[in-house]
Amino acid sequence: MGVNKKSRKNVWRSELNDLIRGTCGGFLFGTPLLYTMEVWWIGSLAKPQLIMTAIALMFIGVFLLNKTEGFRKRKRRKRPYEAVIDTVEAIAIGLACSSFVLFILQELTIETPLKEALGKVIFESVPFTLGVALANQFLGDTEGDNNAKAESKKLKSELSATLADLGATVIGATVIAFNIAPTDEIPMLAATISPLWQLAIIATSLIISYGIVFQAGFSDQQKRREQKGIFQRPSGETIISYLISLLAAAIMLWFFQKLTLSDPWTMWLDHTLMLGLPATIGGAAGRLAI
Repeated sequence: MGVNKKSRKNVWRSELNDLIRGTCGGFLFGTPLLYTMEVWWIGSLAKPQLIMTAIALMFIGVFLLNKTEGFRKRKRRKRPYEAVIDTVEAIAIGLACSSFVLFILQELTIETPLKEALGKVIFESVPFTLGVALANQFLGDTEGDNNAKAESKKLKSELSATLADLGATVIGATVIAFNIAPTDEIPMLAATISPLWQLAIIATSLIISYGIVFQAGFSDQQKRREQKGIFQRPSGETIISYLISLLAAAIMLWFFQKLTLSDPWTMWLDHTLMLGLPATIGGAAGRLAI
């Protein structure tokens, strides 16, 4: 009886980890396109035939990706029906993620017409869903490749390990957010958010960052937990990396003259928090790479 209970518990834990891995992969690949107003417009004006075509093409592409890898960790080769199930789940995750972020960005509200909301979600979910299907292929556990890295990290001091993580956070944040920073989407979105939504964006950024680095099972997650450094506890590393990502976001906004030193601090805050979400996701991806 106890063995069966433990087995069921392991199955549910494995299922939860698979879903978290797929969700984090979706955020890594799909977030930049969510800050593109042209996609919002195309989605809101799309006709039902175009929406159905997008769903069909997305299903075919994700099915082919799931035949090779997907977001689940299976030791044996996938059967065709399992690839179909994984494809449906990947699309569901993509739809849920894109809906959630569009809601956080206030591009979807209670007043949004159903047809417009459906078009936006479908079109924005395409990169999310592809990210879910590619989660293992590009971000899977690379324990064998990381053995040499792990040995070299043992020789580093805590300060060196911390600086390496901070540097990787800045690089990752810049790679993801640099193309978003000069666009008009950031000031447009920042103008619509209230203090309550700012707190929601902060919480979302921290949760996604923690999930990518410490929960999704990417890039030898256990060694990430054991890595030495001044802020190397999962919670401490997540918070410090988020602050570094916000700093990088603020510098990018200043660099592209979206913010100036004469602007009020409230404007700096809402713009930085808005760009901080993709910057934080990029920073988490950067930390996975070292």
